Amino acid sequence: MSSELTVPPSTPFSHELRIYWEDTDAGGVVFYANYLKFLERARTEWLRQLGFEQERMRREQGLLFVVSETQMRYLAPARLDDWLRITVVPSQIGRASLVVTQQAWRGEQLLTEGSIRIGCVSAQELRPARIPADILRTLGG
Repeated sequence: MSSELTVPPSTPFSHELRIYWEDTDAGGVVFYANYLKFLERARTEWLRQLGFEQERMRREQGLLFVVSETQMRYLAPARLDDWLRITVVPSQIGRASLVVTQQAWRGEQLLTEGSIRIGCVSAQELRPARIPADILRTLGG
């Protein structure tokens, strides 16, 4: 039996950003790996909006969140100067990791979607650790 709790869908958190030259290839299309950076920024802002700053967690509790698994699906390209909305919805919450579903939208068009597993680890040894109780309570885990 899994120790992870599947979370019912909730209202997504959204983070918006513009596409710059540095995000694109020579054709002005977003390089596929850059979507991972966009998703990371949105997750960081999501945690911040919930009241959890990752640097403070590292400094005060000696814990970090690290990506342990990604699954992405690319549906349509983003291009130079596009304005994107990146969403975050937690879908599974465990004691030491959580899975979030993320999407990148341009207006009403879904461009990319993925599932990202984030593990909590000790900052020194990088070994699995329990997600702080206050975060779990906030997420409903």
